Amino acid sequence: MSRRRTPIGGALDLEEAVAELVRDGDAVAIEGFTHLIPFAAAHAIIRQGRRDLTLIRMTPDLVYDQMIGMGCAGKLVFSYGGNPGVGSLHRFRDAVENGWPAPLELEEHSHAGMANRYAAGAARLPCAVMRGYLGTDLPRHTRVEPIVCPFSGEQLVAVLALNPDVAIVHAQEADRQGNVQLWGIPGVQKEAVLAAGRSLVTVERIVERLEPRPGGVIIPGWAIDRVAEAPGGSHPSYSLGVTERDNDFYVAWDGISRDREEFLSWMEANVLSGGTTT
Repeated sequence: MSRRRTPIGGALDLEEAVAELVRDGDAVAIEGFTHLIPFAAAHAIIRQGRRDLTLIRMTPDLVYDQMIGMGCAGKLVFSYGGNPGVGSLHRFRDAVENGWPAPLELEEHSHAGMANRYAAGAARLPCAVMRGYLGTDLPRHTRVEPIVCPFSGEQLVAVLALNPDVAIVHAQEADRQGNVQLWGIPGVQKEAVLAAGRSLVTVERIVERLEPRPGGVIIPGWAIDRVAEAPGGSHPSYSLGVTERDNDFYVAWDGISRDREEFLSWMEANVLSGGTTT
């Protein structure tokens, strides 16, 4: 599948790229597992006041807590909702329990279910077949269908493919032809980009040529609509080999996000003003 794209030399900046690609009501996947979480792009979405988004992500993390608390989300499609290593996501919880700042519809899956859904979407298949969900109560609360293998008779489940309107991921490097390389914990960035209708990759740096890395994943330029340079764009998560995880901020977020007024004050000072979480 060929995408319209602009070589790096004529690429849009982050705010322009988000304005072009993300629209009210879109299904938006912002992916990156443990590291390479595209916080800078999410903050641009918040500043631009996008509303009624279906937010898709394997672990909502602080990035979706912030977007939910700022009223961007109408629905969340996810697996595991929490502040890693700390506890609850309080803006997520407030939206579910109290409808603040807006009611939030939930569609919960397992990590394996989400990964398989992205893989099916990337392959342009209608669904993925997997061993999973059986023995849990998730099938009563989410969209999966039991099926029987026609060859072995084994009980399996089918999960619906994910094809977001927009996928946004972060990576360490891009070259000037628009190809991107990420390394470390790979997550589902490649699958999310290939599954989506439109895609944006933010990167730490632009290089003349991508050098192969052990465990590196290349996302080819033909699969990407826009690349935007965003140094530190994964903070407070990290970009392996370039930046470090801000563990103190993850701990601090628990207190910041508990109170609505303190949360809004922090967002005004650090995101809406165009600032950063540093």
